[in-house]
Amino acid sequence: QVQLVESGGGLVQAGGSLRLSCAASGSSFSFASMGWYRQAPGKQRELVATISSTGSTNYADSVKGRFTISRDNAKNTVYLQMNSLKPEDTAVYYCNADLPEGDYWGQGTQVTVSS
Repeated sequence: QVQLVESGGGLVQAGGSLRLSCAASGSSFSFASMGWYRQAPGKQRELVATISSTGSTNYADSVKGRFTISRDNAKNTVYLQMNSLKPEDTAVYYCNADLPEGDYWGQGTQVTVSS
C-alpha cells in the first residue's frame, strides 16, 4: 500500500512561482513512475508531468518551459516546480504513483493563480 500526501499549493499572482511536493510512504517509491495531474472546475483531470523511475520526464505542452518535475528517492518525494504561473493553471493538483501492484493518488492540493 502506498500513501501520497501533497503539499505546497496556495494562492499566487500571475507570473509567480510555487513548488508542490508529494511525499510517498512505502519502500517501492524508487521503482514507481510518478506524475502530477490537475483538474480545473468543470474540466477533466489532465496530465501535467511525469517522471520515470530512471528520471525521464514528460510534460504537457501547456506547461513546457515553465514547470519542472523532479524526484528525490532518498526522501520518497516528488516535486513540481511551477514558474511563470498563469490564471489557467488554477486547478487542484494531484500526485500519482504508477506501480505494478496498482495506481495510487493523493488527496490533491489547490493552486489558485490570480490575474
